[in-house]
Amino acid sequence: CTILGKGAVATGYRTCLYPFFLLVFVKLDFNITNVCKSREKKSLGWMYLLFFIISLHSTYVLYIMEILSTFKFQELASAFIVLFAVIDIIGSIPIILNLKQRGRNVNAIKATLISFALMIAFFFAGDMILKLFQVDIASFAVAGSVVLFLLALEMILDIEIFKNQGPIKEATLVPLVFPLLAGAGSFTTLLSLRAEYAPLNIVSALVLNMVWVYVVLKLTDKVENFLGKGGIYVIRKFFGIILLAIAARLFTANITQLLN
Repeated sequence: CTILGKGAVATGYRTCLYPFFLLVFVKLDFNITNVCKSREKKSLGWMYLLFFIISLHSTYVLYIMEILSTFKFQELASAFIVLFAVIDIIGSIPIILNLKQRGRNVNAIKATLISFALMIAFFFAGDMILKLFQVDIASFAVAGSVVLFLLALEMILDIEIFKNQGPIKEATLVPLVFPLLAGAGSFTTLLSLRAEYAPLNIVSALVLNMVWVYVVLKLTDKVENFLGKGGIYVIRKFFGIILLAIAARLFTANITQLLN
């Protein structure tokens, strides 16, 4: 009990599990004592193995429960809206249709999986990269809020600030995966959100966005016919304003932390 309780957070579910662990240890100690008296070394080995399995399993259960306890629907919804606006797959429909009209096939599942892999890798490894350059998440969030601000201006004012000057040979990888889906804006946004929300909520929002991206890529023609050019234009403007407000909130929240 001392080992399990050392450094533990005093949460409700752990408090409830401690009496259970106490009973397990008492029972194991009683059995081990009897085994030692009878000199049954083989049974003692099995008892130690059982003790190890129970301890390992309990540790994983507590770890998973601790992660799940960070889930908040409000954070999930906010992160989903931010990523939805930044990825902007609806606004990319005209580009995708243009690629298809030029005979360049777009593989929906391949584009979705590669984009997700790139973004999730950067989400978890990006913090290590920042530490390598001695940059904290708050500073990166301030810089990311500026990028989000410029992306919002693009969506609202119909101007082009970020220009794609990279090679365009494969439609699925370039320009669809990079920079349209997993571009600088998406990478910056993911790390910026880490300064505000729990990782579980951000990853869940990213998964939901990738599901939506796959649906749109698979049904591009039908989505455009359903929304129409006017509908796509209005949605783009609306989420541009939302993105602008979120960029302002990210900036004010993290600049205050840096100044303090």
